[in-house]
Amino acid sequence: MVFAQTSSPDVGTTRLTLDEYRAMEETHPERHEYRNGEIITMSGGSEAHSAIASNLLIYLGFLLRDTDFRLYNSDLRVWIPEYQCGTYTDLMVVNGFPEFNGERNDEILNPFLIVEVLSPSTEAYDRGEKFRKYRSLASFCEYLLVSQAEPYIEQYHNLEPSSNDRWLWQVYSNLEQVIVLHSLNIEVPLSEIYRRINF
Repeated sequence: MVFAQTSSPDVGTTRLTLDEYRAMEETHPERHEYRNGEIITMSGGSEAHSAIASNLLIYLGFLLRDTDFRLYNSDLRVWIPEYQCGTYTDLMVVNGFPEFNGERNDEILNPFLIVEVLSPSTEAYDRGEKFRKYRSLASFCEYLLVSQAEPYIEQYHNLEPSSNDRWLWQVYSNLEQVIVLHSLNIEVPLSEIYRRINF
């Protein structure tokens, strides 16, 4: 299969039906995002990207182990019905049981918290269009954008879940700071997120 290149050298694009896309994702070694018929090849992450995502998974997994929250890595897609979009997060938390898209067991409809570790090729998308798509999901109420280049995290928290229109933005840029994850009612030190990361 040949993928045409978009403006970014790290991302390719082609068009498939939704069924063709799902069949491809079950066997293809690379991950792809589905955007209403357009297939985007996702670029691979760096060592820092993987380490930061792992740090968060380990730390949050420990804190949430005896709660109703369920934590998932980047193996599962989020399905966004309003935009006919299937995409991968670096990490997501579901409140209670996951809601799957129809008979699928690999497409979640109800992420509660989403974390994206920013990469140069996807940062603009994660901040803009992808965040707008996520906000169409009724369950979604907190978003972390984590830099891998420096200790810098942007947090968005929905102040009005019934309308999804009022999001509080907060920045953390010091390793001594602690992030309060409002949706989970827990605290996460930046030093844990960036443990063993060299800048």
